[in-house]
Amino acid sequence: MAVQLMDRTPLIVGNWKMHKTSAGARDFISALRKESFSDARRIFLAIPFPSIESAVDAAKGSPICIGAQNMHDQAEGAFTGEVSGRMLKSSGADFVLLGHSERRQYFSETNAFIHRKLVRALEEELMPILCIGELLEERERGLWQNVLKLQLEEGLQKISSEHAIQIIIAYEPVWAIGTGKTATPELAQSVHHFIRTWLDESFGRECAQKMLLLYGGSVKPDNIGALMQQPDIDGVLVGGASLDVKSFVQIVNY
Repeated sequence: MAVQLMDRTPLIVGNWKMHKTSAGARDFISALRKESFSDARRIFLAIPFPSIESAVDAAKGSPICIGAQNMHDQAEGAFTGEVSGRMLKSSGADFVLLGHSERRQYFSETNAFIHRKLVRALEEELMPILCIGELLEERERGLWQNVLKLQLEEGLQKISSEHAIQIIIAYEPVWAIGTGKTATPELAQSVHHFIRTWLDESFGRECAQKMLLLYGGSVKPDNIGALMQQPDIDGVLVGGASLDVKSFVQIVNY
């Protein structure tokens, strides 16, 4: 991996989704670089494909790490409109989001497909951020543990502890994404504890204690502090609030 996260230093990941041109990415990163940040923070930005090289160039020499929002599970082939991990790596990306709820919902991505992409990302030395989360109906029916367990089991099947420790897990309750609703810090912590317990049982305590768990779902400057006080929340995956430099800086400097 080009990026090695050997401890649970807080990680703030901005996911721009389908926003910003290459020029917009350069302007954002230029403005971000003028801000002061604690060494006890890591900053990742998940950039749209066409802007990755521009973003990598703009971030050069800074602590800002650039990654992608998706990739295909094959190294190359007749897959019109798709992007491979090898292409991302050659563009300078260091990490990739996989299994985001919008990919699952709008593009019908299955756990099996996401698993294959995760394996490919590891082969291409891209750090995977595996996104998992339940729908509102699943939460209300008390099925959230079953849903998350299945996503973890099928997403991480046959992964060794050595490789698992290179993976970041992002819990994003689908009912809280872009809705303005946020899981309470206590609810988020209970889910993160459930995930870390599953990781402990599946990969061993040492691996589970070292893996980073992120929370994603309408993260804003006014709720980041309470979320980050929770013992099993190591960082956040930020959507809309990552598009504005001022709000993103406030989140990073919570």
